[in-house]
Amino acid sequence: MTYETGGWRGWRAASETALYGPGGFYLRPEGPAGHFRTSVHASPLFAAAVARLLTGTAQTLGLDEPALIDVGAGRGELLTGVLAALPPGYRVRAYGVERADRPADLDPRVEWTSEIPTGLRGLLFANEWLDNVPVDVAEADADGQVRRVLVRDDGEERLGEKVTGPDASWLDRWWPLTEPGTRAEIGVTRDEAWRAAAGALGAGLAVAVDYAHTAGSRPPYGTLTGFRDGREVRPVPDGSCDLTAHVALDACAGPGAELVGQREALQRLGVSGERPPLALASSDPAGYVRALARAGEAAELTARGGLGDFTWLMQHV
Repeated sequence: MTYETGGWRGWRAASETALYGPGGFYLRPEGPAGHFRTSVHASPLFAAAVARLLTGTAQTLGLDEPALIDVGAGRGELLTGVLAALPPGYRVRAYGVERADRPADLDPRVEWTSEIPTGLRGLLFANEWLDNVPVDVAEADADGQVRRVLVRDDGEERLGEKVTGPDASWLDRWWPLTEPGTRAEIGVTRDEAWRAAAGALGAGLAVAVDYAHTAGSRPPYGTLTGFRDGREVRPVPDGSCDLTAHVALDACAGPGAELVGQREALQRLGVSGERPPLALASSDPAGYVRALARAGEAAELTARGGLGDFTWLMQHV
């Protein structure tokens, strides 16, 4: 449903058009990197950690040529970094899943597709993808009735019809609204998107990385916001800015899935922000400088209040 009445639409339909419609934000030539910085752009250490996760998954499954599926691949930055970080001659089947056109200079080993391939064995990695899967927004009115928030292209909002059906059931279970004025992003579409993505794997590990919240710590007024040119802006669904909202990853998680903070996840994969021993500065000054730079990059990736606040949803298939 679009929930459209006289130019008013639900946020899900409005965001879908603004992000992925003709001339949409994510189809622009500059790509997401032109507007905000992710862990991939912060340091090659992130891609190197994903490369280790891939080789470890392949070893566990006994695969000679694992698949690497990057969902929400942007302009192929993560895939490029992972391929560069793999051991020389390591064989991998790499796929970039993205609605935008294939980047002109992308490594020819990467297959570019708008649909997640099915039946492959290896690692599926979705970095900051689910937060851009459009969702509807709900708000409790003055009487405590939970209603859908409608929006115009200029960002003006009003309350629409009462939320019913699967959306209401999802809110009751995962994000109940009881106080007038409280808001929630309805995560049904994200749950479905993640189930489809993880279910596409024949065997392996599916990982989603995003800013997230869990039951007991939901933000009372939601998290929907916009980004443009590296700055947070008012969310306006006219294609001029990114539209994003944190993810209820506990709702997405399937049986046996693990939620891990990025700090811990990267430390497991050998990324540490610890400074090198000072003695190295005397014995190997150039090596000390390189190690110090790596420690600084690792510290940014794992910093509390920044990139370290991401959550990793890790689901074995």
